[in-house]
Amino acid sequence: MIRLVGILIGLGFTAVVMLAFGNGFYTWATEDAVETPEHVFHIAAEGPAEGYSFEGPLGRWDVAQLQRGYVVYRQVCSACHSLSHVAIRDLEELGYTEDQVKAEAASIQVPGINPDTGESTMRPATPTDYFPSPYANSVAAAAANGGKVPPDLSLITKARENGTHYVHDLLLGYREVPAEMAEEFPDFAVPPGGYYNPVFPSLSIGMTPPLTSDGQVTWAEGSPAATREQMATDVAAFLTWTAEPSLVKRKQVGWSVLGFLLFATILAWFAKKQVWAGVSPHRRKD
Repeated sequence: MIRLVGILIGLGFTAVVMLAFGNGFYTWATEDAVETPEHVFHIAAEGPAEGYSFEGPLGRWDVAQLQRGYVVYRQVCSACHSLSHVAIRDLEELGYTEDQVKAEAASIQVPGINPDTGESTMRPATPTDYFPSPYANSVAAAAANGGKVPPDLSLITKARENGTHYVHDLLLGYREVPAEMAEEFPDFAVPPGGYYNPVFPSLSIGMTPPLTSDGQVTWAEGSPAATREQMATDVAAFLTWTAEPSLVKRKQVGWSVLGFLLFATILAWFAKKQVWAGVSPHRRKD
């Protein structure tokens, strides 16, 4: 009796699942898809026309570009965003000397403890410190940014699809709401304090346009002109490095491994030929 009840319950469950599946398939096959502003006006990230030096199987870091991107982060992005997974000493990988890294660290304030009173205070950073958040806590960050906490940028290019190109296009994507959107979707409106950006999935973003004009940052002598396009390109490259500093090294190791496997395969083939050289493939057993 118990076995029969179990079988009936299983059959009932299977019937419900099949009914739900059939109903969903019927709905998908017969109903027209509802268009939304996000589906119609969202723009997929394409990145700069010239691409990046680290892309492709033989990619290499452009160290000068990474240094320029770091300057953009420090002079523009660090006002709201942290790099909590990047130590200041990691800048040596970008070609900065030990003294330059120490000087850069000394210009950054990080939370500390007063040794005399035990109270919280701010102190100059050391190379072993990580890039701090500009806010004391998430509540302060949200209060200063319309209720939204600015994301940490350490891994942002890995957290977004086609991340490097996404960051580049997002920084340059601020514009007016197109007239055709108002005609096709009259109910769409950018929330108060927000900005229209078709690269952002919801089309409206709360972040104030960070790159507002050419020459916004100061680079070392001999660098390209600090246009909005160049600044967006370089900071996107820098944030790719912060998210995956071993990217280029991993490609190099990969080629070495492939080369070794190819050599081992050829060696194994010759060894097989040597071992079985005296055996005729047509010999028959008597």
